[in-house]
Amino acid sequence: MKRSESNTATDGGSIAREPAQSPFETVSEIEITRSERYRALVNEYVITPAHILWDDWRARVGFLITLSFLLIGTVGVLLVEETYAGHGDTLVAPFQTMAHPLGTDGLGRDILSQLVHATPAMLEMMAAGAIFSTVMAVFWGVTAGYKGGSVDQTMMAVTDVLMTIPGLPLVVVLAAVIDPSSAWMIGVVLVVNAWAGFARALRSEVMKLRQESYVEASRTMGISLPAIVTKDILPNVMPLVVVNFVTTARNVIMMSVGLYFLGLLPNTGFNWGVMMNAAYGQGGVYLSSLFHWFYAPMVVIVTLSLGLLLLGQGLDRIFNPRIRARHMNTDDEPTSEPQH
Repeated sequence: MKRSESNTATDGGSIAREPAQSPFETVSEIEITRSERYRALVNEYVITPAHILWDDWRARVGFLITLSFLLIGTVGVLLVEETYAGHGDTLVAPFQTMAHPLGTDGLGRDILSQLVHATPAMLEMMAAGAIFSTVMAVFWGVTAGYKGGSVDQTMMAVTDVLMTIPGLPLVVVLAAVIDPSSAWMIGVVLVVNAWAGFARALRSEVMKLRQESYVEASRTMGISLPAIVTKDILPNVMPLVVVNFVTTARNVIMMSVGLYFLGLLPNTGFNWGVMMNAAYGQGGVYLSSLFHWFYAPMVVIVTLSLGLLLLGQGLDRIFNPRIRARHMNTDDEPTSEPQH
């Protein structure tokens, strides 16, 4: 078509040209009301995660076990009386009396009461260690991976130094120097350099993500760095972050119980490791009359660790963008999710 024809209408008049519109100025013709927006947020952050959680038996079991320990640590301590030396007869066998359903130890202290009142401190240690380790690893890994260059080299040099320091001796030295009395402080000391390994792994993932087309488009559009990190980077690494959070919490349980058992952490109250240490000292490993004293805290530790492991697998599915999108698309026509 000639240029003169393209600018002339059939009646001989000229065609009015519309000003060219940038693709970034295009406005959607669909309007969403405020109630629809709220409904979409509830669907994305409440209903969809609940569907994913309930569709997986591992997530259900892990969630119920973890919730049970949270209730024991908050409500249970109010319902179960704190025990003391001479509370009952010594070494009462379990299931012999309702006053001491799990029996008593060598000092006449109720086993069930010790298990319940040791739970809050353990939950505090788990929360402190997992939060500290995850926040440090995410900040360090995402910053180094996204910035690159000299910032990356400097930050990774620090992580390499931390990773070369043996964790257990460092914790023992810090516990001797600081002498922590707070459960929150003990939780941080236990993972003081444990975040370095995950920070390096996270940095590798971020280096790949920053080359993706949608991240490049965000940078071209002039979107701020915090917005790119929170909306384009973090959602894609959340499964890794969640799994690391739960894994760190499990490691805090094992490390704290082990160090308390060995007597390397200050005794600040009831603790499952201290119970096992006291029972072991009286021959609880091989004397059947002491089995309830030694193995009751071990069963509790294994149960909590298993619950966190199963919950971590469920949270991995909740924060997986592909699985979330699949469940959001099937809200009207629910389909069964394949079990792995």
